[in-house]
Amino acid sequence: MSQNPAFATPVTVDGKLSAEISAALKKDDSGLVAAIIQQHGTLEVLMLGWMDEEALRRTLTTGRVTFWSRSRNEYWRKGDTSGHSQLVRSVALDCDGDALLVVVDQIGAACHTGAHTCFDGREIPAVVGRRVS
Repeated sequence: MSQNPAFATPVTVDGKLSAEISAALKKDDSGLVAAIIQQHGTLEVLMLGWMDEEALRRTLTTGRVTFWSRSRNEYWRKGDTSGHSQLVRSVALDCDGDALLVVVDQIGAACHTGAHTCFDGREIPAVVGRRVS
């Protein structure tokens, strides 16, 4: 099994996402990839957003997380209106190329509802699996 390649440079000299990263992304029919946002240090999952190539390019080059809003049909940089920003620590592409893991320093609440994460208070009862010997 081969390892995921390390990407040498995220953007080209003309400011576009590198062809290598672009080719590695498996986008949905709308050109989007899921971006899982995780807190640096605690590894807590904060939220899930969507990125196209431009949102990823902005995230990689500005140090602030940018998403594509499917409901508003526009880019939004986390924290511009709420002040609850996400400062990028690292970005990784999963083995299939269809999801990004963005590790951040979260400033304030991650969820638009004001909750610490988008998953606070939303647990769904499930049978807990047990390891079989």
